[in-house]
Formats: sequence, structure tokens, C-alpha cells
Amino acid sequence: MVLPRRVAMLAVHTSPLEQPGTGDAGGLNVYVVETARRLAQRGVEVDVFTRATSSTAEPRVQLDDGVVVRHVAAGPYEGLGKEDLPGQLCAFAAGVMRAEAARPPGWYDLVHSHYWLSGQVGYLAADRWQVPLVHSMHTMARVKNLALADGDMPEPASREIGEAQVVEAADRLVANTADEACQLIDLYGADPGRVAIVPPGVDLDRFTPGDASQRAAGRAALGIAPDAVVLLFVGRIQPLKAPDVLVRAVAHLLAVRPGLRRHLVVPIVGGPSGSGLREPESLVRLAAELGADDVVRFERPVGGDALVRWYRSADVVTVPSYNESFGLVAVEAQACGAPVVAADVGGLREAVADDVSGVLVDGHDPRRWAQVIGDLLDDPARRARLAAGAVAHAGRYGWDHTVDRLLDVYDQARQPPSDDLVVRSALDLQPVR
Repeated sequence: MVLPRRVAMLAVHTSPLEQPGTGDAGGLNVYVVETARRLAQRGVEVDVFTRATSSTAEPRVQLDDGVVVRHVAAGPYEGLGKEDLPGQLCAFAAGVMRAEAARPPGWYDLVHSHYWLSGQVGYLAADRWQVPLVHSMHTMARVKNLALADGDMPEPASREIGEAQVVEAADRLVANTADEACQLIDLYGADPGRVAIVPPGVDLDRFTPGDASQRAAGRAALGIAPDAVVLLFVGRIQPLKAPDVLVRAVAHLLAVRPGLRRHLVVPIVGGPSGSGLREPESLVRLAAELGADDVVRFERPVGGDALVRWYRSADVVTVPSYNESFGLVAVEAQACGAPVVAADVGGLREAVADDVSGVLVDGHDPRRWAQVIGDLLDDPARRARLAAGAVAHAGRYGWDHTVDRLLDVYDQARQPPSDDLVVRSALDLQPVR
């Protein structure tokens, strides 16, 4: 394998410097940071291009040795939603081109774009520089539109068209799971021979179960009683992530188990995002309307050791999303020894091993969720078994393994087309070895 010297990584709509859990920052941000750092540790320099959202942002920020974040001016710094960004892609592309033009010819060996907006710019940059384009979708409009949350808006046709163009242009498409790979093929007509399955990872040095004293200290720091029952949600507050399903399930639990109210704590760790920005207080109002506002706590998004503290303090972590391309929160929580109750959708079917590391729930009926959660709370032995399984399952997903496979994809993308790389059908798709 011949490693690329330099990779241009594109994350137009959200910066790797942003805190995941609010706005447009989430698993994509974590993916970019963790893979870029580990690529640099292997000797591959990475420039991450993202749109400047503040006039005070430095044009160039050193994220780590060998990793630079470059802020590109494209449109107003503030007040632009993700839906407004297609109109700024020309300006963003021009900024990327100017940065490359200031370097010697052939500076970048490969472009890796994240999300369809970045793919549109990556398409142009890779064509201009005559280098391969590797693209990660992260989310797809056609997948989201097939399973819309109540009150959510469908993704526009312009996004579907833009995604289809990127699928056609990319030399390699990186899918998080076999399920996502099949969606690319079935819904977008992707060439199976250009789809590679590379699961994301988790920082297994940071996200660990800890011991009893660490759990107790974490609860104390968070203001949680030692005997509290903690049902945790971590993520952006928007219909797609379905935190309302948890709040409604909690209301049902309290109705049938009124004594649980004395001990129950339900932290919602995250901030409004996407269509959730239209009514940022709607979840707060829902908790009050359902009489659960005394147990539901709304907490700001956090990262690093503070996030580990939340996971370790939880008895159960819930991921009720209507769709996830993978579900990093689920894997992080499991790495910290927390059983996960997750929706039986998309990448969560791989991120959570049903009845081994957690429980997959069919559908989003709050009564069903209340039953599953209640059954777990009634069975400490089962929770202990799932907690042990959670740590073992998450241990399969280290970021170093992700980057090993990603480098294989980069190597394949830089090779001339060959018949032996062609995959004949979706059934033949296998993770990159």
C-alpha cells in the first residue's frame, strides 16, 4: 500500500472544532476529528476545509500535529441554515481552489468529502486536481424521507439530485454498514464495486466503564443521587433523533409506576438542531404537559471526560432515532458499560447487538418503549449481563481499525480500474479488509 501524502477533507456545513450535540454538529464532526488525527499519526497530512461561521475565526487552526482546519469565507458568517448553503457552494469551492493554488502542483493526493454539500465541492476539486474523490454520505435524503418523524419536513428534491450526482462522481463511497451500502445501491444506483463498508469507531482509551468509585464520583459531580435510576439521552434535539419518544415513554412509566418518580432522573444532554430549531422549547413544554418535568433534566451538550461521566452514570442509554447511518452515541455509551435501548433502524442494528449489548425496539410507540425500559429496570441481572456485553461489543469499534480500513479504501481509489475490484451484487458486499 502506498499512503497518500496529503488529503483534503471537506466538511462544508459543520466544523470539526464545534461541540457535537447542538446545531449541525454530531457524529460527522467526531468522525472527521478522529480519522484526521489518526491519519496524521500514520504520516498522512490532512487539511480540513469548513465554512467560516464567525468573522473572528482564524483562517488556519492547527487541530493536531499534521491536521489543519481551514476556515473558508462563503456567504454571511451568521444566520445561514444548512438549507441555505447550496447557494454558497460556488464561493466555498473558490476558497478551496485558492488554497490549493498557493501550493506546488499536485499538493493533494486525494479528496475525502463528508455529507452531500461537501461532495458537490469535492466533485469539482477532485476533477480540477485530477485526484480521486472518496465520499461519506453520513445521512441520505431518500433514506430519511422513507421514515420521517412526526412533524419533520421531508428533504427537498434538490438534495436528492445533489446526492445522486455525488454518488455518480465518487471513485469510492464509504458506507458505515452493509445496510447503508445497500441503500446507496438500491436508492441511488451506486456501482457496488465502488462501495466500501468501513464502520466508524470509538475512542476506546477515553470511553471506558470505570470502576464503582468513578461512577459514584461522576454521579456526585452531576448532582445525581447514588440510588437514582438514570435514563439518558445524548444527542441533538430534533424530530429525527426522537427525544420526544423517550419523554412520552417516561410519562407512561410514571403513570403505571408512580413510586418510580422518587428515584427517576432523565437527562437530555444536547441542544436544538435542524427542524428542532423552529420550536426550540417544544420538548421542555412536552415534559411539562405530560407531568414529567420534575424528572427530566435538560443539560447542555458536552464532550470528552464530561460525556464519559454522563454515560457511566446511566443505568440505560436510549437512542430512539428514526434513522441513524451508524449511531456513535450508542457505541460510546456501550464502551462505558451502559446498556442501550435503541430503535431497530439503520446502523443501530449493527451498533447495538440485540439482547447482547442492549435492546432493539421495533417502532416508536412510547408505550412499547416504556415496557422495554420498565422490563430492564425490573431485571438487574439482565442489565448487568447487557452491560458486560456492551463493553465487549463496543471493543470491536476502535478508530484505529476504522483508519486501517479507510487507508485501504484510499489505496483502492488511487489504483487504475481493475475487474477484480468489481462487486457483482449487493449480496457480495463485505467490509474492506
